[in-house]
Amino acid sequence: MKAPEFWNHKSGRESAPVIRTILSPIGWIYGKFVSKSINNSIEYDSGVPVICVGNATLGGTGKTPVTIYILKSLRRLGLNAVGLTRGYGGQEKGPILLNDKHTSIDVGDEPLLLAEHAPVWVSAGKDDGAKAAVSNGASIIIMDDGHQNQLLKKSLSLLVVDAEIGFGNGKIFPAGPLRENLNESLKRSDAIILMKPNKDYKPDSFLLRQLRDKVLIHAYLKPTSILPKGKLYAFSGIGRPNKFFDSLRNYGGNIIEAISYSNHYQYKDIDIENLFVLASEYGASLITTEKDYVRLPKGYRKGVHKWPVSVHFEDELTLRRLLHPFIKLHRKR
Repeated sequence: MKAPEFWNHKSGRESAPVIRTILSPIGWIYGKFVSKSINNSIEYDSGVPVICVGNATLGGTGKTPVTIYILKSLRRLGLNAVGLTRGYGGQEKGPILLNDKHTSIDVGDEPLLLAEHAPVWVSAGKDDGAKAAVSNGASIIIMDDGHQNQLLKKSLSLLVVDAEIGFGNGKIFPAGPLRENLNESLKRSDAIILMKPNKDYKPDSFLLRQLRDKVLIHAYLKPTSILPKGKLYAFSGIGRPNKFFDSLRNYGGNIIEAISYSNHYQYKDIDIENLFVLASEYGASLITTEKDYVRLPKGYRKGVHKWPVSVHFEDELTLRRLLHPFIKLHRKR
């Protein structure tokens, strides 16, 4: 689904739309349900460190690039770090270890991106996934999403927050973008990774006040390849497609048209054929995100450019300090 515009309105900054008022009681009930579920969960201790990279809101915040960074960093140091995810949008319930035969229809898009850098387990039950990973030699688990999932004991919880939107209107779904009560979500987090659109962006003072008691690490996404020359026809089905389109323009992309799809949209042959026709009318090339690219029918990928990004931390040392106890523990073994 695409986030409705009223989710982005900060609480108290303008009058509440009628629909938000109507949905607020449902959000309150949903929040109580999530809170009860979390508080009543019995955590499974996997016996190895578990680092969770999650968020407090619905939609994309940059969790997957952060997860990839941590996986790559720990594996370079000799740790058998593996990814764990539920595989949102995929048919497999797991637990299964990804291989090159799996597609986004099987496991969703995020696991396929993670699997380019480390072994990845997909499991609807995070506790079952952790058991399978450890039994196959994992020494540390990096969980992509799962901040609201208390079935698995976490050693470190990193909350990724979009610096532009923050926590939106401060309301719980469906009245707003929050997955649960904000105070409870922040209380369970060990540090906040504040994902900015670029290095020069100044976060909103209201958001900074909300996060004033937390360890705060500023970060932003950087492209890892140059943009293709000529006209570009962009398309994307991620949490916030406009972030991708704006980023292309900011880096000098000649974007003549941009089309949005719903988050995690599974592209069909006819979708891509239509996009090729539309792009050809402008003499343009198709371009999309890495996450969208793995959801394209394989036979059409050759004609589509992907624009990969990686996360850059302004205070990488603080993140390293958070990870250090787990590296130290591994070296003692």
